[in-house]
Amino acid sequence: MNEPISVGWIMAAVIALVVIIVIGKSVRIVPQAQSWLVERLGRYSHTFEAGLHLLIPFVDRVRAQVDLREQVVSFPPQPVITSDNLVVSIDTVIYFQVTDPKSAVYEIANYIIGIEQLTVTTLRNVIGSMDLEQTLTSRDQINGQLRGVLDEATGRWGIRVNRVELKSIDPPQSIQGAMEQQMRAERDRRAAILQAEGVKQSQILTAEGEKQSAILRAEGSAQARILEAEGESRAILQVFDAIHEGDADPKLLAYQYLQTLPQIAQGPASKMWLVPTEFTSALGAVVQGLGGGAGGPEAPADSAAREDRQRNRQSFTSGALADPAEALAEARRQAQAATADATSAGQRSGRPRDRKVEAGQQPGTPSSHPSTPAVPPTPPAPQPPAPQPPVADPEQ
Repeated sequence: MNEPISVGWIMAAVIALVVIIVIGKSVRIVPQAQSWLVERLGRYSHTFEAGLHLLIPFVDRVRAQVDLREQVVSFPPQPVITSDNLVVSIDTVIYFQVTDPKSAVYEIANYIIGIEQLTVTTLRNVIGSMDLEQTLTSRDQINGQLRGVLDEATGRWGIRVNRVELKSIDPPQSIQGAMEQQMRAERDRRAAILQAEGVKQSQILTAEGEKQSAILRAEGSAQARILEAEGESRAILQVFDAIHEGDADPKLLAYQYLQTLPQIAQGPASKMWLVPTEFTSALGAVVQGLGGGAGGPEAPADSAAREDRQRNRQSFTSGALADPAEALAEARRQAQAATADATSAGQRSGRPRDRKVEAGQQPGTPSSHPSTPAVPPTPPAPQPPAPQPPVADPEQ
């Protein structure tokens, strides 16, 4: 009785074990972002996506597990020859993604090795048509050409190349030294150019400043001279008006002259000075021209000249500078007034009018014009004789 019971238990245990094994081989759980390729009796049957799936035990089997995420593969440096016969080492990085698991498994034995070899050959073909300078400065162009060739070649493998990057381009050590010297020379050249431009701008600004300073200094000097001339003109006009309004007599003028003679003799070079005999008559004529006859009626020319001087004095009291055209007209008017004043003084002095002398002073009048007979002037009023100035001794 014990033997049949033992055999039954053993058979039950064996059957339970077989069931467990069959269930373990039949149930498959596929993770996310993976695809499993299933073969039935050695032939491709279907693809398991993410989730729970059942297999037929001993009939179906999983051929490959393919990762559908984007993958990054870095390849070792590859020696590449440029068009100017220089060997450079280039490191590349490939970003790709499996889009068709069946093609990636059944169209190529190892797509990683295939992508690497295709990258090396394409890189040598692209770099071989460029020189070193173009290789160092055309990374985007190289990346675009590599990506286009790899994407076209790996399309039938069920792989999409998203990006190709060049990690480093290492030229030979001798070329690196020459490049460093070239860069150093270029920096020195730029520094010299910048320094020269700075010196140029500094000199230009200095010259502009000196120019503006000279212009302002000249304008200030011109204005100062104009103001000094106006001040002197005011002083002369005021003295002239004071002499005419004060009606100085010959005694006062002779007294002033006598006070001036000692100052003339005080000079270190004034060892001897002479006074002409005609000086007294000239002094008398000047006194008569400035003071006029005593008690005589005032001539219309004198009143007009006095009014002109009054207007000139009022114009000089204003501090603003006149316009050049107005100043010229004012000067002409003052010249005419002075001419009228001198003519009236000559008439009052008692001297006859000579047209020969007057012809040379008037514009547009020839000097050879025949003179008309002068009307005999009225005898001047008797004037007291002017005092004779002392004559210095020549021995002194």
